[in-house]
Amino acid sequence: MASPAGGVNGLIDDFGLHIGRAMGWPPMAGRAAGVLMLSETPMTMAELQAALDASKGSMSETTRLLMVSGTVRRFKEPGSRQYVYEWRDDAWTGCLQHQLEQTTELLALAEHARARGADLPERQRGRLREMHEYYTFMTRSLEALLGEYAASRDG
Repeated sequence: MASPAGGVNGLIDDFGLHIGRAMGWPPMAGRAAGVLMLSETPMTMAELQAALDASKGSMSETTRLLMVSGTVRRFKEPGSRQYVYEWRDDAWTGCLQHQLEQTTELLALAEHARARGADLPERQRGRLREMHEYYTFMTRSLEALLGEYAASRDG
């Protein structure tokens, strides 16, 4: 039977493999997500480095990626000069919000491309039209999902 620490290490390895791959992240980001999700307290950069046997540069890049993705927050605890990192209580909402922001950016690109491509041949205009329709659909769907998920969390 695995020890509790072995169980946690196995979970962290699973995160590195599966979340990293699914999100398009390097395995280190998935492992860091696992460490932070399972940590009972916020962690300093040095603690994360030690937990993951990682360099400061790698950890810096990894924590930035996790913050941008909406799953981790960085802050200074009262009386401390050092930043700490923790898994956000609303990490899944943050993740979905990040996806919506990315999709909204791509919708803006599609709108811009469609306007600039007005003089292109029909086949190319059709592709730009499809792009616009797709990102319009995705943006509306993600907005609805975000609202539905928030409502399910409130209920």
